[in-house]
Amino acid sequence: DRPDSGTITVAGTDVTRLSRSKLADWRAANLGYIFQTHNLIPVLTAYENIELPTLLLKLSSSQRRQRVELAMEAVGLSDRADHYPRQLSGGQEQRVGIARAIVAHPKVVVADEPTGSLDAETSDQVQVLLQRLNQELDITLLMVTHDRDVAAIASRQLVLDRGKFLEMTAAGQTP
Repeated sequence: DRPDSGTITVAGTDVTRLSRSKLADWRAANLGYIFQTHNLIPVLTAYENIELPTLLLKLSSSQRRQRVELAMEAVGLSDRADHYPRQLSGGQEQRVGIARAIVAHPKVVVADEPTGSLDAETSDQVQVLLQRLNQELDITLLMVTHDRDVAAIASRQLVLDRGKFLEMTAAGQTP
Protein backbone atom coordinates (compact mmCIF):
# COMPACT_ATOMS: atom_id res chain seq x y z
CA ASP A 1 0.00 0.00 0.00
CA ARG A 2 1.02 3.59 -0.61
CA PRO A 3 0.19 6.50 1.70
CA ASP A 4 -2.54 8.91 0.58
CA SER A 5 -0.14 11.76 1.21
CA GLY A 6 3.35 12.39 2.55
CA THR A 7 6.34 10.09 2.49
CA ILE A 8 7.67 7.18 4.50
CA THR A 9 11.40 7.25 5.15
CA VAL A 10 12.99 4.21 6.77
CA ALA A 11 16.71 4.00 7.51
CA GLY A 12 17.33 6.90 5.16
CA THR A 13 15.32 5.52 2.23
CA ASP A 14 12.11 7.13 1.01
CA VAL A 15 10.25 3.88 0.39
CA THR A 16 7.27 5.67 -1.19
CA ARG A 17 9.43 6.49 -4.22
CA LEU A 18 10.55 2.90 -4.87
CA SER A 19 9.05 0.83 -7.68
CA ARG A 20 7.22 -2.35 -6.68
CA SER A 21 10.22 -4.56 -7.50
CA LYS A 22 12.72 -2.23 -5.80
CA LEU A 23 10.43 -2.05 -2.78
CA ALA A 24 10.29 -5.85 -2.62
CA ASP A 25 14.10 -6.02 -2.75
CA TRP A 26 14.38 -3.29 -0.11
CA ARG A 27 11.93 -5.11 2.17
CA ALA A 28 13.82 -8.40 1.84
CA ALA A 29 17.09 -6.73 2.81
CA ASN A 30 15.87 -4.29 5.48
CA LEU A 31 12.72 -5.59 7.20
CA GLY A 32 12.05 -8.61 9.35
CA TYR A 33 8.59 -9.69 10.50
CA ILE A 34 7.48 -11.47 13.65
CA PHE A 35 3.92 -12.72 13.42
CA GLN A 36 1.53 -13.33 16.29
CA THR A 37 0.68 -16.79 14.99
CA HIS A 38 4.23 -17.89 14.06
CA ASN A 39 3.34 -18.68 10.40
CA LEU A 40 5.86 -21.49 10.25
CA ILE A 41 5.65 -23.88 7.32
CA PRO A 42 4.79 -27.26 8.88
CA VAL A 43 6.71 -29.39 6.34
CA LEU A 44 9.94 -27.45 6.89
CA THR A 45 12.31 -27.86 9.83
CA ALA A 46 13.11 -24.97 12.16
CA TYR A 47 16.35 -24.47 10.20
CA GLU A 48 14.52 -24.38 6.86
CA ASN A 49 11.86 -21.98 8.17
CA ILE A 50 14.58 -19.62 9.40
CA GLU A 51 16.50 -19.91 6.14
CA LEU A 52 13.57 -18.77 3.97
CA PRO A 53 14.24 -14.99 4.05
CA THR A 54 17.88 -15.54 3.07
CA LEU A 55 16.77 -17.17 -0.17
CA LEU A 56 15.61 -13.73 -1.34
CA LEU A 57 19.10 -12.31 -0.85
CA LYS A 58 22.13 -12.83 -3.05
CA LEU A 59 23.98 -15.07 -0.61
CA SER A 60 25.99 -18.23 -1.14
CA SER A 61 24.82 -21.42 0.57
CA SER A 62 27.66 -21.10 3.10
CA GLN A 63 26.64 -17.48 3.87
CA ARG A 64 23.02 -18.59 4.31
CA ARG A 65 24.10 -21.46 6.59
CA GLN A 66 26.24 -19.11 8.71
CA ARG A 67 23.38 -16.60 9.10
CA VAL A 68 20.88 -19.30 10.03
CA GLU A 69 23.23 -20.82 12.60
CA LEU A 70 23.91 -17.40 14.15
CA ALA A 71 20.19 -16.58 14.28
CA MET A 72 19.39 -19.94 15.89
CA GLU A 73 22.13 -19.39 18.45
CA ALA A 74 20.85 -15.86 19.18
CA VAL A 75 17.42 -17.22 20.13
CA GLY A 76 18.73 -20.32 21.93
CA LEU A 77 17.49 -22.93 19.46
CA SER A 78 20.69 -24.41 18.02
CA ASP A 79 19.65 -27.83 19.32
CA ARG A 80 16.27 -27.68 17.53
CA ALA A 81 17.46 -27.15 13.93
CA ASP A 82 16.04 -30.46 12.65
CA HIS A 83 12.72 -30.22 14.51
CA TYR A 84 9.45 -29.55 12.69
CA PRO A 85 6.99 -26.99 14.08
CA ARG A 86 4.75 -29.74 15.49
CA GLN A 87 7.73 -30.91 17.59
CA LEU A 88 8.24 -27.49 19.19
CA SER A 89 6.50 -25.71 22.05
CA GLY A 90 4.67 -22.45 21.40
CA GLY A 91 7.58 -20.47 22.82
CA GLN A 92 10.07 -22.36 20.66
CA GLU A 93 7.91 -21.73 17.59
CA GLN A 94 7.89 -18.01 18.39
CA ARG A 95 11.68 -18.05 18.79
CA VAL A 96 11.94 -19.70 15.34
CA GLY A 97 9.81 -16.81 14.09
CA ILE A 98 12.12 -14.31 15.77
CA ALA A 99 15.20 -16.00 14.28
CA ARG A 100 13.53 -15.91 10.86
CA ALA A 101 12.93 -12.16 11.36
CA ILE A 102 16.58 -11.38 12.17
CA VAL A 103 18.39 -13.81 9.85
CA ALA A 104 18.64 -11.33 6.96
CA HIS A 105 20.22 -8.73 9.29
CA PRO A 106 17.39 -6.22 8.84
CA LYS A 107 17.51 -2.64 10.05
CA VAL A 108 13.91 -2.86 11.29
CA VAL A 109 11.87 -5.74 12.73
CA VAL A 110 8.09 -5.39 12.78
CA ALA A 111 6.50 -7.52 15.51
CA ASP A 112 2.73 -8.04 15.48
CA GLU A 113 1.61 -9.03 18.98
CA PRO A 114 4.72 -11.21 19.44
CA THR A 115 3.57 -12.45 22.86
CA GLY A 116 -0.17 -12.53 22.18
CA SER A 117 -0.48 -16.30 21.87
CA LEU A 118 1.96 -17.20 24.66
CA ASP A 119 1.52 -18.02 28.35
CA ALA A 120 2.80 -15.46 30.88
CA GLU A 121 6.16 -17.14 31.56
CA THR A 122 6.95 -17.65 27.87
CA SER A 123 5.77 -14.12 27.14
CA ASP A 124 8.26 -12.77 29.68
CA GLN A 125 11.06 -14.83 28.09
CA VAL A 126 10.20 -13.52 24.61
CA GLN A 127 10.14 -9.93 25.91
CA VAL A 128 13.62 -10.33 27.39
CA LEU A 129 14.84 -11.90 24.14
CA LEU A 130 13.41 -9.09 21.99
CA GLN A 131 14.92 -6.44 24.23
CA ARG A 132 18.33 -8.18 24.15
CA LEU A 133 18.27 -8.53 20.35
CA ASN A 134 17.22 -4.89 19.97
CA GLN A 135 20.22 -3.77 22.00
CA GLU A 136 22.85 -6.29 20.86
CA LEU A 137 22.02 -6.26 17.15
CA ASP A 138 21.08 -2.57 17.01
CA ILE A 139 17.80 -3.40 15.30
CA THR A 140 14.86 -1.02 15.45
CA LEU A 141 11.93 -2.98 16.84
CA LEU A 142 8.48 -1.74 15.85
CA MET A 143 6.04 -3.70 17.96
CA VAL A 144 2.26 -3.77 17.94
CA THR A 145 0.79 -4.85 21.27
CA HIS A 146 -2.26 -4.38 23.44
CA ASP A 147 -0.31 -5.50 26.52
CA ARG A 148 1.00 -2.54 28.53
CA ASP A 149 3.63 -4.76 30.22
CA VAL A 150 5.04 -5.70 26.81
CA ALA A 151 4.88 -2.08 25.65
CA ALA A 152 6.83 -1.03 28.75
CA ILE A 153 10.08 -2.42 27.29
CA ALA A 154 9.92 0.16 24.48
CA SER A 155 12.05 3.29 24.44
CA ARG A 156 9.07 5.09 22.87
CA GLN A 157 5.39 4.26 22.76
CA LEU A 158 2.96 5.54 20.18
CA VAL A 159 -0.71 5.12 20.95
CA LEU A 160 -3.09 4.59 18.06
CA ASP A 161 -6.85 4.25 18.15
CA ARG A 162 -8.70 3.12 15.02
CA GLY A 163 -5.71 4.07 12.89
CA LYS A 164 -5.37 7.56 14.33
CA PHE A 165 -2.27 8.68 16.23
CA LEU A 166 -3.16 9.83 19.76
CA GLU A 167 0.11 10.33 21.64
CA MET A 168 3.76 9.42 22.02
CA THR A 169 5.62 8.85 25.27
CA ALA A 170 9.28 8.22 26.07
CA ALA A 171 10.63 5.30 28.11
CA GLY A 172 9.40 5.28 31.68
CA GLN A 173 6.35 7.44 30.98
CA THR A 174 2.85 6.02 30.96
CA PRO A 175 0.61 6.82 28.00
